[in-house]
Amino acid sequence: MGSCAAHAQIFGTVASNGAIVLTNEPGTANLKVIVAAAPAASAAKHAAPKSAVAASFADVIAEASQAFNVPPELLRAVIDVESGYNPKAVSDKGALGLMQLMPETARRFSGGDMFDPRDNVLTGARYLRFLLDLFKENVELTLAAYNAGENAVIRAGYRIPSFPQTREYVPRVLARYKRLLAAS
Repeated sequence: MGSCAAHAQIFGTVASNGAIVLTNEPGTANLKVIVAAAPAASAAKHAAPKSAVAASFADVIAEASQAFNVPPELLRAVIDVESGYNPKAVSDKGALGLMQLMPETARRFSGGDMFDPRDNVLTGARYLRFLLDLFKENVELTLAAYNAGENAVIRAGYRIPSFPQTREYVPRVLARYKRLLAAS
């Protein structure tokens, strides 16, 4: 039994309300090609977020990375897992924006408008820098604290807390981070 190669293009844009619109049909002038899959392309080639949506935040990610000395790949990994690059994302627990910051955390780290990508990413990067300093550059504990709160990590004896969501979150973001590092 043989295999055949599939070819596909996915087009997308961000609507005025912040919703991400994807389609496999061209025809609208403001749509951009997000994925142009070639047959049997190397998975590593597509490891980094290449979409037009992700690329539109490259400048603010670079600014936040430089301002707070947080690797841009770590910022992209957190954004990708937290919101899928949706600046208007709101979680069922009330976390907001690209980096899904809780309002209390945003206020604590100089928030601003958490639906504004620049405010959100700068605040999230400042919080990640605080956590990286607190946990002595240990990325696993930093991510656990980003998800569950720094006090949960401290109460767990400076280990990843046993919360199922946190135990799933840390390896997901870490894997994404490693793929982004390898692709850069």
